[in-house]
Amino acid sequence: MSMGVRDLVYRVYERRLEGRLDPQAIPRHIGLILDGNRRWARNMGLTDVSTGHEAGADKIFELLQWSSEAGVERVTLWLLSTDNLGRPEEELDPLLRIIEGTVRRLAAEGWRTNPMGALDLLPDETRKVLKDAAESTSGFSGLIVNVAIGYGGRREIADAVRSLLQEQASRGISIEELAETIDVEHIAEHLYTRGQPDPDLVIRTSGEQRLSGFLLWQTAHSEYYFCEAYWPDFRRVDFLRAIRAYAARHRRYGG
Repeated sequence: MSMGVRDLVYRVYERRLEGRLDPQAIPRHIGLILDGNRRWARNMGLTDVSTGHEAGADKIFELLQWSSEAGVERVTLWLLSTDNLGRPEEELDPLLRIIEGTVRRLAAEGWRTNPMGALDLLPDETRKVLKDAAESTSGFSGLIVNVAIGYGGRREIADAVRSLLQEQASRGISIEELAETIDVEHIAEHLYTRGQPDPDLVIRTSGEQRLSGFLLWQTAHSEYYFCEAYWPDFRRVDFLRAIRAYAARHRRYGG
């Protein structure tokens, strides 16, 4: 099949998928594990893996446009894990520069940007870029973009518990008193995503079928969609398939 014919077939298929989506069954909040950038670069015969990260960064803006058009209200993008911070400097530094450029572009293009993660572990320049983007877009309307940078699910829960204990101690509440009253809502109020709805749908690319610690607390009732494509190759048709799969599932919330 020629490239032109293949593109035509995909466009027809996209329109068919889009036409069959129920507007009432669109996930409000989608979490994305953007996996496969380095493998994509190697598969393309590229020795510099940062090329894969750059291609993945460009794909983010396509994804946000698709999400906005579909009626999604919030997207959480896992851009850098706490484990990634242990990579060699020659690999981590270019990745941080790409992330900084991505965050600047998000703000410049008018996306409301909300950084989340153990931001104190990040270099000063990266933290400044994140802070500036959050402040400059705080009044924007439309799709909200959570950028998870220096993020790990276990770290988030540990930070939430630590914050809760410090808050209660400042009020003069003893550990014994707290132990008698603490519940899941108390911890949820101290997560990085406090005040936000949990993700309805989590998408992971590259064929891996695990969460790797992404939003451990928040995904208790989420639906998952695993896509074989590497993140830079993720297409609108893949996005629409994920939405279709979500809409077809009956969400039981543990019942």
